[in-house]
Amino acid sequence: MILYNITVSVNQECAKEWLEYMINDHIPAVMMTGHFRDYKLCRVQGDEQGGETYAVQYLAYSPDSFNAYNSDCAPALQADFHKKWGSKAAAFRTILPVLFEGQYTTKKNG
Repeated sequence: MILYNITVSVNQECAKEWLEYMINDHIPAVMMTGHFRDYKLCRVQGDEQGGETYAVQYLAYSPDSFNAYNSDCAPALQADFHKKWGSKAAAFRTILPVLFEGQYTTKKNG
């Protein structure tokens, strides 16, 4: 599997509108491509200067599925995103091959 992480720095004055756009429009459009199993939208905590930072993470079904998304779907979706937000939202993309995935549970005493 591939974890596709997009870190986005958004101008403070449009952060609320950007968040609504991501939840209602962009993320559903990415998921409708059929190449991803699930997603997470996270707020990055830290020292922010004049904006807010978010991470959007999509988990692709396979490397082939991610590659198909990246070549067939991403250019149009990224162009639409850039057309709407321009310099108000700067994105940095990272591709992370998943080496292991699981859930950890603890045994409670008593």
